Amino acid sequence: VQLQASGGGLVQPGGSLGLSCATSGFSLDYYAIGWFRQAPGKEREPVSCISAGDSTTNYADSVKGRCTISRDNAKKTVYLQMNSLKPEDTAVYYCAAKSGGSDWRYEYDYWGQGTLVTVSS
Repeated sequence: VQLQASGGGLVQPGGSLGLSCATSGFSLDYYAIGWFRQAPGKEREPVSCISAGDSTTNYADSVKGRCTISRDNAKKTVYLQMNSLKPEDTAVYYCAAKSGGSDWRYEYDYWGQGTLVTVSS
């Protein structure tokens, strides 16, 4: 099982960035994929999740309305489109997979390496 986040970089405040999470070794039909972030000196926090099956989406209040999560099962990839970025969005972003649990913020089974997003002028 592997997950690899990519697409991070430097972007100006108000800009947009699209992250990708490439997966292998399991089927997106059976695993929900979540995005998390960890800013310097802070704890890791959940950002968004897309469920298996009906692709129900969830977002943290801090990104709601600015981020969109989607997936392409054929490409085994999940995307996170981030718009209207703010300096406080600066963090390492991780994707993770889970096969069960009722709360989208917890109980992830597999984690990938992160990708750094820096929002700065």
